[in-house]
Amino acid sequence: MSKILWKSLLVGPAILGSIMAVSTSASAEAVSKNVSADSLAPESQQLQIAPSAQALVPSVAVASVTPETIAAPVFTPAQAPATASIPVPVVVSQAAPTESGAMEQVRSYSSEGRGSDAKPQVTSVSQLSDVQPTDWAFQALQSLVERYGCIAGYPDRTYRGNRALTRFEFAAGLNSCLDRVSELIAAGTADLVTKQDLAVLQRLQEEFAAELATLRGRVDALEARTATLEAQQFSTTTKLAGEAIFAVSDVFSGDNVSNAPFGDAVPNNNTILANRVRLNFNTSFTGQDLLVTRLQVGNALSFASPGGPQETFQTYEAGSSGQVFRLDTLNYTFPFGSNTRVTLEANAGAHNDYVPTVNPYFEDFDGGSGALSSFAQESPIYRLGSGSGAGAGFITKFGDSLSLSGGYLANVTGNNPGNTQGLFNGSYSALGQLTFTPSDAFTLALTYNNAYFTEAAQFGYGVSGTARTVGNTAGGLLLGNRVASDSYGAAASFKLSPNIVINGWATTTNARVLGVGDFNTWSYAVGVAFPDLGRKGNVLGIMVGVQPYVTGVRGGGTEFTGGISRDTPFHIEGFYKYQLTDNISITPGVIWLTAPNQNNNNNDIVIGTLRTTFLF
Repeated sequence: MSKILWKSLLVGPAILGSIMAVSTSASAEAVSKNVSADSLAPESQQLQIAPSAQALVPSVAVASVTPETIAAPVFTPAQAPATASIPVPVVVSQAAPTESGAMEQVRSYSSEGRGSDAKPQVTSVSQLSDVQPTDWAFQALQSLVERYGCIAGYPDRTYRGNRALTRFEFAAGLNSCLDRVSELIAAGTADLVTKQDLAVLQRLQEEFAAELATLRGRVDALEARTATLEAQQFSTTTKLAGEAIFAVSDVFSGDNVSNAPFGDAVPNNNTILANRVRLNFNTSFTGQDLLVTRLQVGNALSFASPGGPQETFQTYEAGSSGQVFRLDTLNYTFPFGSNTRVTLEANAGAHNDYVPTVNPYFEDFDGGSGALSSFAQESPIYRLGSGSGAGAGFITKFGDSLSLSGGYLANVTGNNPGNTQGLFNGSYSALGQLTFTPSDAFTLALTYNNAYFTEAAQFGYGVSGTARTVGNTAGGLLLGNRVASDSYGAAASFKLSPNIVINGWATTTNARVLGVGDFNTWSYAVGVAFPDLGRKGNVLGIMVGVQPYVTGVRGGGTEFTGGISRDTPFHIEGFYKYQLTDNISITPGVIWLTAPNQNNNNNDIVIGTLRTTFLF
């Protein structure tokens, strides 16, 4: 008995599907048309009933049911219901056929279509000409026809799903599907489940009852926690990404240097413990755009140097605010067409937000996972007039190997409506770059930067508006003057192997101190990175380069050119980022500066740093 019950359950979906398919088609048709005695008159074409191994196609009229025996609501077109989801009841009156007569009708319908002129059984729903994949009951019909063989169709291969259904037709269809159930039970399902199988299942359930109870408890706890998170979540569109840096740093050489600009002596440098915290609120409204809102706080200060503190500038110093959180970055990036992305910079805009800097494993956008110094992160051409302005940028891809990017930033004065200020009347930097990537192993970038500064003090390869070094400025090279500049740069990266990457750049600037004279600056570097050295996520980086230094001074007399030395200030840096966990890294490193302030008479400066970075 249990076997029969089990097998009946297996084919139960066929019975239920057929009932739903035929019953819902009747209700839809009754609402969409006027229900009257004429609509129940015999059809000119009779229903074809499948053999016992097949099923019945619903919807056909019953010849013996007369208008007098049917009581149903009649709607005029203006009164007809608006939807097809309300069934129209059909009530058989006392004058309905007797029980024996009804059974004769059922047997008559069940035997139709079995003659020698009957067409073959429908085996695919596509064979029913009036059934489309867009029909709401298509999947139910497909299952009944192709999985269970419970639908045959009319001789003309139509289904007529919108016709009304009589009780006799319903009984005939149900009878045919029950015959199909009997065949399925007898055909080969006898071995699906045995008493022994049920006994084994019961024994396993009893044996692992404790584990199952524990699992249910864990699922319940997870559901409760998920409900709490959903109820208390900050935003459905915003994610928080944070970074905290702790750094111990000291100067091991060049501690009491002299020959600083304008005769000022550099005081002793002491060991420091600095920190910086960034909170990035990343918001996406469409899944393809990104609004970045960054709050930042830090207490780091640069070590003193003859060429100014910018010579020793490290990445964790960017945005230091004396333990007061402030808005550091606010920009919005969105797609413009299929190949272009546009970035709007509202605060602390930087060219590297939309232009590839082509310096992998060293570049981390002043974060705590790349090089130690800002100089080793990227070519100075990206920082000239960058880091404190407002404006916009873009990047457009031409296929997989070529892209054009660029932008315009109003340096410092973009939000000032005063004279010689604002977006277009004050200081600015406009940058464009062509990036060529013929393969995953090689990238080449050609860059141009045009800049103008209403105050010469703004000129510099800036970090958050602070000039990095422009080399030796003794004699008032930039004081109190406007500066216009044109910069040209090239950068390349070559992946020698998955564990060796070589990067390099060179940039030169032609600067005009308006009304005084001209000068040039040069900068270049070569770096080698060894990713995943010792462990996945680790990086060993070595960078040798020259910070921007002044050369080719012309005009202005001795007041403009006096005291400028011609020595080359090398920057040598090595660091090893050890990925302790997915969210914690420790980076020891050394920075060695030769000829500070572009003068070999100054003592070399050697800085040691141990940086710990936490990501969350």
